[in-house]
Amino acid sequence: MIGWGVLGNATIARLAVVPAIERAGNGFLAAVGSRSGARAAALAQASGATAYDNYDAVLADPAVDIVYIPLPNHLHKPWTLKALAAGKHVLVEKPFALNATEARVMAAAAEAANRVLAEAAMWRYHPRSRRIRALVQAGELGTIHSLRAAFTFLAQPAPENQRLFVAAMGGGSLWDVGTYAVGLARWILDEEPVAVTAQAQWHSEGVDLSLVGTLRFGSGALATIESGFTTALQQTYTILGTAGAIEFAEHDAFIPGQGPAGFQLRGPAAPAGETIRLPGADQYQLMVEHMGAVIQGQQTLAIPPADSVRQMMVLDALRAAAQNEQTIWL
Repeated sequence: MIGWGVLGNATIARLAVVPAIERAGNGFLAAVGSRSGARAAALAQASGATAYDNYDAVLADPAVDIVYIPLPNHLHKPWTLKALAAGKHVLVEKPFALNATEARVMAAAAEAANRVLAEAAMWRYHPRSRRIRALVQAGELGTIHSLRAAFTFLAQPAPENQRLFVAAMGGGSLWDVGTYAVGLARWILDEEPVAVTAQAQWHSEGVDLSLVGTLRFGSGALATIESGFTTALQQTYTILGTAGAIEFAEHDAFIPGQGPAGFQLRGPAAPAGETIRLPGADQYQLMVEHMGAVIQGQQTLAIPPADSVRQMMVLDALRAAAQNEQTIWL
């Protein structure tokens, strides 16, 4: 069994990843660290994990094999490097780093330490995501010419939302939820963009409140991505090909919950469209179990650090394109 340590008391840890660790068939929660001992104890209590009032103690705990890092974005690199130096494997929240330069340093450190390092892009593990990618890769939609993806929600500057609105902490909608749309386009199309353009609305603190970008791929496909804190919830994408299309009826494309998950498929066999529904699944648990299997030598890492470096290169380019209002070639 793989022992997990968690740094911090983030909402995503409390509501999704810690419960997933507790349900995982190949792992257990060994330790939780927080700046507040009381918060650490509350998170660790149900599973009997050790609670610490700091992060370093988690890294020193011999029961911990892998560390999950859901800290604010500017802390991803330093605590990943510390965890790797302590001999721990690492699952770090999205975005992987503040920029591609940091991402390369993290990737090199993982290679030097011979430890597993991965970005927590949990949506890739859901059976629906994998089914959609398989359909595209099998040519069921024909040649893909257009992909549109959006993840937005309404957020206001407030103490509890500080990480979203402070540039030094890696704030901004592109880093927070635009990364889903960018990652989807790269993964579904199975290629890297060659050029990007973008426009953004900016907060006085220097972070993007909303951003719309276009990714041009070498195949000729275009992807439009949208992220934002200024509108009601959007969580959807559309894939358009010469022979068909995939669409969503509900705004649950990246975080569908644990119930049955569906999508609409239009193609030669169903020109009016058909709804395909897959059984419920916990994508966080699937991610946790995959990481355990990789550490045990049973599976190959689905999202290696090199993939996250390329992801950060695209995010960097989109931000630069929005700031300078020009096309950035990759």
